[in-house]
Amino acid sequence: MRKVRFAIIGAGTVGLTALGLIRKQTDDFVLIEGGALGTTCARVGCMPSKALIHAASHYHHAVHSDAFGVIGGENLAVDQAFVMARVRRFRDRFTSGIEAGTTQDLDAAHFIRGYATLTAPNRLIVNGEQIEAERIIIGTGSTPVVPAPWRDKLGARLLTSDNVFDLTVLPRRVAVIGLGVIGLELGQALSRLGVEVIGFEAAQTIGGLTHPDAIAQAIELISREFPIHLGQAVDVDATEDSARVHCGKEVFEVDAVLVSIGRRANLNGLGLEHLGVPLDASGRPPLNPNTMQVADLPVFIAGDASGFRPILHEAGEEGRIATLNAMNYPQVSTYRRKTPLGITFSEPGMAFFGERYIALDSNRHVSFSFHLSRNNGRAIVMDEDQGVIVLYADRATQKLVGGELVMSRAEHFAHALNWLVELELTLDRILDLPFYHPVLEEAVESALKGLRAALRT
Repeated sequence: MRKVRFAIIGAGTVGLTALGLIRKQTDDFVLIEGGALGTTCARVGCMPSKALIHAASHYHHAVHSDAFGVIGGENLAVDQAFVMARVRRFRDRFTSGIEAGTTQDLDAAHFIRGYATLTAPNRLIVNGEQIEAERIIIGTGSTPVVPAPWRDKLGARLLTSDNVFDLTVLPRRVAVIGLGVIGLELGQALSRLGVEVIGFEAAQTIGGLTHPDAIAQAIELISREFPIHLGQAVDVDATEDSARVHCGKEVFEVDAVLVSIGRRANLNGLGLEHLGVPLDASGRPPLNPNTMQVADLPVFIAGDASGFRPILHEAGEEGRIATLNAMNYPQVSTYRRKTPLGITFSEPGMAFFGERYIALDSNRHVSFSFHLSRNNGRAIVMDEDQGVIVLYADRATQKLVGGELVMSRAEHFAHALNWLVELELTLDRILDLPFYHPVLEEAVESALKGLRAALRT
């Protein structure tokens, strides 16, 4: 049996973070990866989707520029094949760089291409080779959730975020099932590129929003671009010529179905049942999100596989926490997690930061909604006076604790507001900061002033 100090299972964001830290200390490790190299973000997530969104946004705004006196946009056309080739070119550029950085300095003794299965808390087997590791770090990522019957029914008409970027020609009609971050981003981008899109969401919200004002604004504004159906479960089937979505008594015929109802941690086949600890209904062992440690074992799970915050920057942070604790095991430190931040790269943008509305205590917290239609001059002249800024504060401390945004440039404002929450600033201190004129930041200032006034009533 081969013995190593560290075994890293998965060469994505978590694995590469672990590799970078461990190699500074020792070469007594092995990195194991059975799937495609390159992070989820680079291959099938953040980066190719943003390339698609960017192209779609350029075309959309060019076509609809008559409001500014720029006419003739209706005569423009989009080369869908060129757009998709460009998306893949960027995707391949990002993934090839990551792949080269993963393998260029690793020999066969340190990098194994294969799928690992745990046989004990400190043992695993890969490609028939048994390995004993003092500490194990698991970062196996996630996979799109697709009900098995749907795979059988839809066949080649099934799309997910894992294969949509491989399309060389876009379907004429697409149903998007699931309007969370992924479904909303891809659905709007496809619609703007000329695809007839119909959206379906079982919940009564989109983009992961929870505040009623934010939800209402998001639904109203997105519905202007393509029809959406909320609050009903759907089913699918296919004929020789099309796919069909059954929603209540209605049947919608399309050419392809993009399923975006979530992602599932890649835990099957890992042998977690051999850790000697109970597993929950989803097959996860007990895991501390502040240490990333499984029970009291020398095993650490991070990134999408942990199921805690499946976002790239969180995966990097979890990978760092897991690795530092693995390196110092059995002494394990508890780390304070950063303030939560989530962004949907749609138009208008959607974001949440800090505390979620559904977790607020009405006796302890106050919320305030500022609608962009309320005379923000810069928003008006840019035709961006739609949406809402919702902010939450703690009554006792007078501190900003969270919020939700539906507005232009939400990604940037959410970052700034999230930093203020992380710094634990009071509303008085925040409003002492300078706000220029005329800028969209003045809308944030108005929202903060409204929130402070609500605290004082």
